[in-house]
Amino acid sequence: MDRRKFLAGSALAATAASVATKAYAATDDRPRRVGLIGCGWYGKSDLLQLLNVEPVEVVSLCDVDSKMLDECADLIATRQASKKRPRTYASYTDMLAEKGLDIVLVDTPDHWHALPMIAAVNAGADVWVQKPTACDVLESKAMLDAARKTGRVVQVGTQRRSTPHLMEAKERVVDAGLLGNVSYADICCYYHMRAKQNPPDTTPPANLDYEAWTGPAPMRPYNEMVHPRSWRAFMEYGNGIVGDMCVHMLDMVRWQLGLGWPTRVSSNGGIYVDHQSKANISDTQTARYEFDELDINWIHRSWGHAPDPEWPWAGVIYGDRGTLKLDVHKYEFTPHSRGEKLTGKTVIELDKYPTDKTDQRDWALELHVASAIRGHMKDFLKAIDERSKPVADIEQGHISSASCVLANVSMDLEGRTLNFDPETHTVIGDDEATAKLKRQYRKPYVHPSEA
Repeated sequence: MDRRKFLAGSALAATAASVATKAYAATDDRPRRVGLIGCGWYGKSDLLQLLNVEPVEVVSLCDVDSKMLDECADLIATRQASKKRPRTYASYTDMLAEKGLDIVLVDTPDHWHALPMIAAVNAGADVWVQKPTACDVLESKAMLDAARKTGRVVQVGTQRRSTPHLMEAKERVVDAGLLGNVSYADICCYYHMRAKQNPPDTTPPANLDYEAWTGPAPMRPYNEMVHPRSWRAFMEYGNGIVGDMCVHMLDMVRWQLGLGWPTRVSSNGGIYVDHQSKANISDTQTARYEFDELDINWIHRSWGHAPDPEWPWAGVIYGDRGTLKLDVHKYEFTPHSRGEKLTGKTVIELDKYPTDKTDQRDWALELHVASAIRGHMKDFLKAIDERSKPVADIEQGHISSASCVLANVSMDLEGRTLNFDPETHTVIGDDEATAKLKRQYRKPYVHPSEA
């Protein structure tokens, strides 16, 4: 691989394209008006960091859990400059009908990303949406199409692209050419994060509208594992550990190296060890993403020991001049012969943002991620002002998310290699695999690719 071509491709991939829509001007005499859909763990994480970097006015909140909704409204009233309590909604369509929202944050479970995000851009808002973009490939494509049709700015919550020490690693190591020729990367997750419980099904709590929470997903009997935090245990609501953790590491390596779509994806895995839990996601899975420039291999295993306990969730990029290890806490570059070993670690800013410590105590803010969310929010706001593409533009989020969905499709097809065509969004020569790029929506919900 010609390194000069590689760096030129990286620079081209990083170039922001203009979006021809009038922006909210940073000099306007009113703060940006913000709404949040999904008031749980990461909804609060994202919204409060937005408040930390700009004095926006949070005017509306939406959640189908009335208790969670009220608690979030009370919290925001104490943290925003106006001290006003945001309006609260059980329905995002009702919230968006108020118009006048400059920014909408979508921090719902994965199966509820696509419809609110598309509705928000159609209502004239710029949108922050959590990763992965969607539960199926054509949902995700519909989100990209809606953003481009409306000219709205959409930032995806793959905040590794705004993580200070990872940005430093890209500049000091990758962009500086210290890796030399790169032809391979490993990405992995060995956290024991798969739910192990098997509680009985019960009646939903009075504060939760379970019908609305389920939305377009298949209706399952309510179980305490589902809400508020363990819904990722079920494929009905997401894409397992690949959709949760691989999407971050795959996106990180793609960003570091300036990669686009993989040309071929294959995956094997299943439930190999834990057959007692109610969870139906894989506890073991490998995936291979083949790019024109190099291959990226993924593995997750939610049991046993990690091969390297210091790097249990990480990406490792191999070059002929050195190796770069990256995770959410640190990076480490080791040259193969002469040269300096380079390291960096996560940026913690408790002196500047003392509420990080309070939030970490009160509702489990990931302290090591706080600076990354702030950086990601700043990049989002800058893109809104300039009407440009943010660092985790919806197209980049779509590529990384859809690639992870393709891995699960391959696994369902017993490891079949999928030759994906991003122009047609089909699997070349494989009608069975192509049919799996779109999940069936529960009535009366309509899949956005059909709207």
